[in-house]
Amino acid sequence: MFDLINSKDSNIKNDVLSGITVALALVPEAVAFAFVAGVEPMIGLYAAFMMGLITSAIGGRPGMISGATGAMAVVMVALVAQHGVQYLFAAVILAGILQILCGIFRLGKFIRLVPYPVMLGFVNGLAIVIFLAQLGQFKVQSVTGGLEWMQGTMLYIMLGLTALTMAIIYLLPKLTKAVPASLVAIVTITLLVHGLDLEARTVIDFVRDLLPADQKDTATLAGELPSFAIPMVPLNWDTLMIILPTSVILCLVGLIESLLTLTLIDELTDTRGRGNKECIGQGVANTVNGFFGGMGGCAMIGQSMININSGGRGRLSGITAAVVLLGFILFAAPLIEMIPLAALVGVMFVVVIGTFEWASFRIIRGVNKEDAFVLFLVTAVTVISDLAIAVVVGVIVSALVFAWKAARYIEAKTHIDEDGWKVYTLRGPVFFGSIHHFKEMFDVAGDPEHVVIDFNNSRIWDSSGIDALDSLADKYEQQGKKLHIRHISEECRGLLKKADKFVEINVNEDPRYRIATDKLG
Repeated sequence: MFDLINSKDSNIKNDVLSGITVALALVPEAVAFAFVAGVEPMIGLYAAFMMGLITSAIGGRPGMISGATGAMAVVMVALVAQHGVQYLFAAVILAGILQILCGIFRLGKFIRLVPYPVMLGFVNGLAIVIFLAQLGQFKVQSVTGGLEWMQGTMLYIMLGLTALTMAIIYLLPKLTKAVPASLVAIVTITLLVHGLDLEARTVIDFVRDLLPADQKDTATLAGELPSFAIPMVPLNWDTLMIILPTSVILCLVGLIESLLTLTLIDELTDTRGRGNKECIGQGVANTVNGFFGGMGGCAMIGQSMININSGGRGRLSGITAAVVLLGFILFAAPLIEMIPLAALVGVMFVVVIGTFEWASFRIIRGVNKEDAFVLFLVTAVTVISDLAIAVVVGVIVSALVFAWKAARYIEAKTHIDEDGWKVYTLRGPVFFGSIHHFKEMFDVAGDPEHVVIDFNNSRIWDSSGIDALDSLADKYEQQGKKLHIRHISEECRGLLKKADKFVEINVNEDPRYRIATDKLG
């Protein structure tokens, strides 16, 4: 990645200023994702406030920003359209409870199963998604009510202000790092636009374009404090069946995106977050969202990158972002509404450059083609579909690739010992992928009376390997030949049905390892 990190340490000044910057960037995305989910803008803003505040306070990754996200918003669309927003609140509560349970049962550790190419694909895919989302800011409402691309002077001004924003963010740290470059860029562009009365779209213009015609004149980001309310849905089995599928998907999508973002920030800051604690933090935040009228959410890689790039490292940065966002909603909505979209687009374009893993091009040239395929696949599925499906597909494909490659590495060297016994010295894993080749290595009919299978440089991974060894022992017995099995673990011996009587036990030399099977559970 580009080295956009200004500091490694946390301090109050950096956290506060970085939090203010993040709060400015949260507004348009929270509003946009609310419309994606089919709910009012204030529901998205409440979600950004509550998610950011709670996860920053009790989550497992200081410096990571959470809020309303597109990955979760698209999951909500069908439920809101069919049953209404109250069912959404109930589903968010249930999703939060499931996330808390994931943390309590320490399921966050399974994020380690995500291979490196999948991680790169996730990062690159989200960078592309963030980039494509910003292109929507270059559209305006046409006379027919639809959206069309900017043209003429407005387009040139938008492009110029976006480029100027990016230039300030890039050049200012070379002069001073006393204040976040992103915050300086937003303030500068805002003063420039209103001082020179430039024809530039602002945040409130973006909100108006998303609202029906009868609400455009009264559009505002001003609001009140979120209030507690139990979702108005029947508390019965039918309701549970309605919200459960959505809740499970929200739970999984939220945790996958949050834990992968946590891993990314760990790399950037050379620190380590706590995945299980983050699961609980995300769960508590989503549960509170459901009771206080928010649409829920998860970690946001774009805003998290803004925070890290601006020097935010501690919990105070996320807390500041949430509190400042609430302050905007309650007291300073007009100030937020006047911010030019070009400034926020410029900030997000810098985030895209910093987020995209440019080193993946070296991987494509230098590493095996299987990893390159997985990287491209996850990137494409992230862009076309969503993050959860992309990660699941990537993990499955990576596992199949690994199984295929591992299955090819089993071999046997044979020799005749001083007693005239034929010894098969195995090397490589015996599991479901390699058992076909394992069986073909033995010449049952042509072998002498005594045959030895030595597992000193091999091991049995699963019950398929156990069954293959049992089957082989049965064939030798039918030929009237004596099979000797050496250096096999105690667990494997306990699972053998036909070959157990052929095992030669050597307490000092026999290995001790666990085999993947439910029979030992």
